[in-house]
Amino acid sequence: MNKMIKAPRLTVRVAISPLSWANEVIEEFGKDATADICLTGALAAGYEGVEMSRLFPRNPDELSKLLSDYKLSLASGWHSGFLAERSVDEELSAVHEFATLLQKTGAQVMVYGECAAMAENALDVPLSRRRRLTPEQMAAYGARLTEFARKLAKGYGLAMAYHHHLMMVVETQDEVRQLMAATGDEVGLLLDTGHALTGGFSYVDLINEFGPRIKHIHLKDVRTPILEAVRSKDLSFNEAVRAGMFTIPGDGVIDFQPLFEFINDSGYAGWVVVEAEQDPSLERPEITVARARDWLSTILPTRA
Repeated sequence: MNKMIKAPRLTVRVAISPLSWANEVIEEFGKDATADICLTGALAAGYEGVEMSRLFPRNPDELSKLLSDYKLSLASGWHSGFLAERSVDEELSAVHEFATLLQKTGAQVMVYGECAAMAENALDVPLSRRRRLTPEQMAAYGARLTEFARKLAKGYGLAMAYHHHLMMVVETQDEVRQLMAATGDEVGLLLDTGHALTGGFSYVDLINEFGPRIKHIHLKDVRTPILEAVRSKDLSFNEAVRAGMFTIPGDGVIDFQPLFEFINDSGYAGWVVVEAEQDPSLERPEITVARARDWLSTILPTRA
């Protein structure tokens, strides 16, 4: 159970990830979901925004109108980057269409997830088969990330929020430290409470060490009995998700008090995004996301 949390004096904007309705890689999760179903549920539960999803149109004008119809904003979106293996110019070419979409729909942050230097079928192989970068590779990678982030900001007005993530080249606390040391301040950090715990460390360490570089927050909880089973059986990431390792905040073991103290004390002004990578057939997503928002409403006031 989470401890009683004192509400921050400051307010932030709270979004919901469409992962509650439709998983981006597990096709059977949300095969009948639609944009209207997702956005209706998000609005009814009291969220102010959503992140990008496969459910939404990729045309900026169409997406802007759709979100406006539901009085919702686009908080951010995930870009699958490959800078661990390709050049900055190649990455800028690959991101142009998506960065333009984010820019034209009012987002200010782009989530960067590194999808290069991964095992084949990385999300479906045992967690122990993750690939890692050498210190020399990390240094060169960090230089490319910094240049890319600088040009992303200059060309599109977007800040980069780097996502530490299971099965990717930055998963552990030491790897986050290496990445931050290898990059300039242009490379911001996405704090993900669930991926920190499952990666073997506390998100509080990210706050203490890199608070000023945190540009985006993903808020999810973890069911530790399932995490322990996943680790002991060396299951894959997708098997862990199917088993229900991740859940909405308030349903697992994470203590969120330090996070809300950080928001309160630092003046963090970005988005807080609730995530629930779960099987939508086990509980209707609109119920899941409403439970999460009700829990948050007791501790995290929305922006007026």
